[in-house]
Amino acid sequence: MSNYLVAMEAAWLVRDVDNVDDAIGVAVSEAGKRLNDQDKEYVEVEVGVTPCPACGEPFDSAFIAADTALVGLLLEIEVFNADGENHATRIAKSEVGGALRDVPLSVIEVLQTDEEDED
Repeated sequence: MSNYLVAMEAAWLVRDVDNVDDAIGVAVSEAGKRLNDQDKEYVEVEVGVTPCPACGEPFDSAFIAADTALVGLLLEIEVFNADGENHATRIAKSEVGGALRDVPLSVIEVLQTDEEDED
């Protein structure tokens, strides 16, 4: 059994915003509140980054059109005692997806953080 850090991307919709900074603040706050309401304080919530198609430099994942923003959030959760990467992914999606219903989630990275000795 091993421990894994699972990183997921979430697409968060924010209505009635004027600028990207407000949209990011609202998205992170709303996601954090929904996770905390479900006792999921251990899920890290940050704004995601998207590489510029022209130069490759990263910028905040947020786009505004018609006072509505789509914000890409990065969610990280550590999964303990999973049987493998697929098992860790299923656990992470279940934990986070249960609290963030109707929010599209996509696993972007799974890293093994620790492996217990098998004797």
